[in-house]
Amino acid sequence: MWLVNVTWSIPTLLLVFAITLALGKGFWQIFMAVGLTMWVNVARLVRGQVMAVKETEYIQAAKALGFSNGRIIARHILPNIMGPLMVIAASNFALAIVIEAGLSFLGIGIQPPHPSWGLMIKENYNFVITHNPMLALAPGIAIMILVLAFNILGNALRDALDVKQL
Repeated sequence: MWLVNVTWSIPTLLLVFAITLALGKGFWQIFMAVGLTMWVNVARLVRGQVMAVKETEYIQAAKALGFSNGRIIARHILPNIMGPLMVIAASNFALAIVIEAGLSFLGIGIQPPHPSWGLMIKENYNFVITHNPMLALAPGIAIMILVLAFNILGNALRDALDVKQL
């Protein structure tokens, strides 16, 4: 857990900047940099949820019945932590989209000719004041709608997979 705490103490955007500058600019480099920084929240959540669930009475009863650790994890612990895990996965995916768009807007992210909403905003932000503001606003609105959709999807999956309501 000390590695998780150390990684968590570094701001995500700063860590992505450092990894991107070390790996170089490009699609796969950004993909790796964002992926290497987004696992920390998931690790903390999973650890906390497993520690809370393993103290419940039905887990102690399963241990008393002699079930293997694999069966207890697969049949009892994983279904109970799936709801919060889906919410944080959807939230992290939405955050990864925002981070990638921000990096591309700053010129550190995905480079042309690959498409990126952040790159589209960067290329057209001069038109906000002058000619056609929709060239820059449309990618921003698309990012906003996609992030909202992922958050709604995460909440819907949490509600659908909640074993306490079944």
